[in-house]
Amino acid sequence: MSEEKLSSKISGFYKLPVEERIEFVKKFAGLTEDEASLFSKSLDIETADKMIENVLGTFDLPIGVAVNFLINGRDYIIPMAIEESSVVAAASNAAKIARVKGGFKAEASEPLMIGQIQLLNIEDTEGAVKKIMDHKKEILDVANAQDKILVSLGGGAKDLEIRILDSPLGKMIVTHLIVDVRDAMGANAVNTMVEALAPIFEDLTGGKVRLKILSNLADKRLARAKAVFDKETIGGEKVVDAFLESYTLATIDPYRAATHNKGIMNGIDAVVIATGNDWRAIEAGAHAYAARNGRYTSLTKYYKNEDGDLVGEIELPLALGIVGGAGNIHPKAVLCKKILGVKTSRELAEIIASLGLAQNFAALLALSTVGIQKGHMSLHAKNIAVMAGAKGDEIDLVADKLVEEGNIKLDRAKEILEEIRNN
Repeated sequence: MSEEKLSSKISGFYKLPVEERIEFVKKFAGLTEDEASLFSKSLDIETADKMIENVLGTFDLPIGVAVNFLINGRDYIIPMAIEESSVVAAASNAAKIARVKGGFKAEASEPLMIGQIQLLNIEDTEGAVKKIMDHKKEILDVANAQDKILVSLGGGAKDLEIRILDSPLGKMIVTHLIVDVRDAMGANAVNTMVEALAPIFEDLTGGKVRLKILSNLADKRLARAKAVFDKETIGGEKVVDAFLESYTLATIDPYRAATHNKGIMNGIDAVVIATGNDWRAIEAGAHAYAARNGRYTSLTKYYKNEDGDLVGEIELPLALGIVGGAGNIHPKAVLCKKILGVKTSRELAEIIASLGLAQNFAALLALSTVGIQKGHMSLHAKNIAVMAGAKGDEIDLVADKLVEEGNIKLDRAKEILEEIRNN
């Protein structure tokens, strides 16, 4: 990072030409010319061919940056890879509002992941559990022998937890191996450990191990973020009350909660993708966590403080890595991590939790006031203008006219474009 850190607070960033946006990011993150040039390049086919099987080419997503973020007193601009209109702008606006009362306060727990070992065909479950726990030290030692580098960094297998579950197959024992994976996502390390432990569990219990794999419900690896949104900045007490009325439905109705949480994941997934992390694992963990008490509900919580301001909080599992995986192979993922300037996986989790809260706040604020379509439609109109054949300045002219008329359709865009060119 550059020594003199710029502020992430910037107005009208979207109005700047792309070249000027890149120049700002370059200065903010201390990028080299070569690094900055990556924004306009696609993943090379040779690298892509090493990442997955049967490669034919690459598929690009737009990368933008959310600005204005102040998290734990530090300025961030946050790279987001996403195709949906208005998401980046909404996050940036929410972050600007949050700055009024000090930005986001975030924290992440230790990077503990769970590896599951499923034991079947056990006649004496209580006796089997006792044997496993009597050999706990030996089990942990064998697990840690699989990854001495992780152990040398302060990580490794730390504990065992055992559950006895009823099933149509009879009682089964599921042992959780708790592993501190440090700055990795941890799937490979955990899977290697539980696979190595399977024969030991069978020898100890006389049972049969079937599944031995990481769990994506990483509920020991939680991230939390909180922000105060100034009531006057968002429109006064009536807007705060309308916001809370909208939020309440997500707490009691899974049909609303699903869409509510999808809005959170709009932001979270975009950063997870940009940094080369596993967004499917994050999605699975988040939605499972939202249903952890037997009913699917909101991942966020909102309430008024004593000043009448709106307070927002979020808590969810975030199994993220800054080492290993695609994040160290894909050049743009490496670049995005440099822009963030993250030093640990916990810091990345704090940033992403804050972004998720910002995204959710922005969506609910729009829903509670002007409606979600206003922002979507203005950007959708630009897409329609491009489809109609508009170029350069014509795009904004056509889009503005479509929005003004409230008639965002391709045939009307073509008519407007023809009128502009004739004049």
